[in-house]
Amino acid sequence: MAARIIDGKAVAAAVRERVAGEVAELGERGIVPGLATVLVGDDPASAVYVRMKREDCAQVGIESFHHAPGGDIAQEDLAALISELNADPRVHGILLQLPLPGQLDQDTLIPLIDRVKDVDGLTPANAGLLAQGRPEALVPCTPAGVMELLDHAGVELSGARVAVLGRSILVGKPVAALLLAADATVTHCHSRTRDLAAVCRESDVVVAAVGRPGTVTADMVREGAVVIDVGTNRTDDGLVGDVDYEPVAERAAAITPVPGGVGPMTRAMLLVNTVRAARLQHGA
Repeated sequence: MAARIIDGKAVAAAVRERVAGEVAELGERGIVPGLATVLVGDDPASAVYVRMKREDCAQVGIESFHHAPGGDIAQEDLAALISELNADPRVHGILLQLPLPGQLDQDTLIPLIDRVKDVDGLTPANAGLLAQGRPEALVPCTPAGVMELLDHAGVELSGARVAVLGRSILVGKPVAALLLAADATVTHCHSRTRDLAAVCRESDVVVAAVGRPGTVTADMVREGAVVIDVGTNRTDDGLVGDVDYEPVAERAAAITPVPGGVGPMTRAMLLVNTVRAARLQHGA
């Protein structure tokens, strides 16, 4: 039997509807959540991503404040802009679009974002809170979206065996922390993992986030497993994930497609984080 498709577009739409309701409720209390987007330079893909995020904000009633400094901006000037946004009471979330031009050091700039305005969840402060399982952590959007999809699919994580493939600070490490917090038994895999196929075959859930097409093949997935494909790889055949989709879908109980799976959730969870940041800052 072919796998049930976990439709990220449908789940993201439900999340946006929920967020719109929260924004309306905050509005009745005089609180208008605001997101500042910072797009440095003229990278076309980054420009599209930021435009879509601002459109998402408008759809649910979040105010957006866009800043587009030139690609030649100096490190200290971008740091000063971040400081201004930290101090602006209208701004509850700050999105510094990555990657940055080569002359800028993102590892120095990201920690300058106020922890409670870090809607990407990338500051060391939020990463540390997440690692400690603290509820006030703002969580990176893609891992938060993975958890939302698993919940929507009705996956019982408590006691489940989960293989996480990839150890990036954007997805692999935070999603492993979230799964542990949900009482899953997590095996965290990477490029040096021995006998990766055997680890995956023993897992109830496989989360693939390595950025390499065809990493997860059908022989690596046991019958009835749930497969979450975080990969987005551009190939001559179009956009594909990290999972060999059609053969794996014949074995899995449920699977996310690429595109249309995790991708829409990343944008939706940015809205969730912005509203959550507004609540944190207003004690609401």
